[in-house]
Amino acid sequence: MPTLSIPLSTPEEARALFGAQDSFLRRIRESLGISIVLRGDDLVMDGDEPALERGKEILDDLRTVIRKHGFLREEDVSRVLNRVTGEVSSQSAIDLLQRAKRVQPRTKGQEEYVESIRKNDLVFCVGPAGCGKTYLAVAMAVNALRKELVRKIVLVRPAVEAGERLGFLPGDMLAKVNPFLRPLLDAMQEMLDFEQVKRYVEADIVEILPLAFMRGRTLNNTFIILDEAQNTTPTQMMMFLTRMGEGSKIVVTGDPTQTDLPPHTPSGLGDAIHRLTGIENVTTVELTGRDIVRHKLVREIVKAYEDDGKKSKKR
Repeated sequence: MPTLSIPLSTPEEARALFGAQDSFLRRIRESLGISIVLRGDDLVMDGDEPALERGKEILDDLRTVIRKHGFLREEDVSRVLNRVTGEVSSQSAIDLLQRAKRVQPRTKGQEEYVESIRKNDLVFCVGPAGCGKTYLAVAMAVNALRKELVRKIVLVRPAVEAGERLGFLPGDMLAKVNPFLRPLLDAMQEMLDFEQVKRYVEADIVEILPLAFMRGRTLNNTFIILDEAQNTTPTQMMMFLTRMGEGSKIVVTGDPTQTDLPPHTPSGLGDAIHRLTGIENVTTVELTGRDIVRHKLVREIVKAYEDDGKKSKKR
């Protein structure tokens, strides 16, 4: 396999180029599908010739930024990657109106997902862990709220007992369901100040609820997200979708391969996608392992389990 070495000028340049916990270097590796390691004072890349050429162009541009400003920002890396690889359009960035903070889709699949949310009132997104299903949906909800396109955000999860019994957990109902709802709150707190999130929750502008609490409601001018939707039954999914009122938008996310429903219980996610396909303003986006943007091992873990599942089906 072809190899290309790039000598680095100083340890400071290397630290700036790598980013916190090597985050910038990981993005470059994942975008190009190449290996990049530090050997002595050289940055060594392994991959096919076209990818190495793009990698050199990216690194040269980033080193120019470092020499000019003394540091790199996430925005600088996104801009260079977008220009060189055509990874995603900068127009897909989600403006959070929070100290000019923006969330940038990092793959073509994520870009399609964001654009689908912008253009449709009901979006189903399926894909493996780590591909940004929930995070990007929450970012779009925050954007809609702060632009006053909606009046509130409702984040919903089914409280399915994944190997544990809720009744044996300590505390009142809120304490019991908190572990199920925590990922939604964590995503929001990455985007907004803690105090801002707290004010939204206290003012009922943001609600984070178990699915059962949605029964009997009609939500107007609301951005509604149903997370882990593979753990709904068809009846629960119908109940949820019919909460939609005037001026509202719904995003439903889930991973059909990770259901915690009892055996032989059909999932409401696949059922809804099948029933609603072809209806105007309803669309489905399927993300894959190529869209995983967590630690690089997550992609390998997902692939290993998918491969094992395929082997089991052949037996």
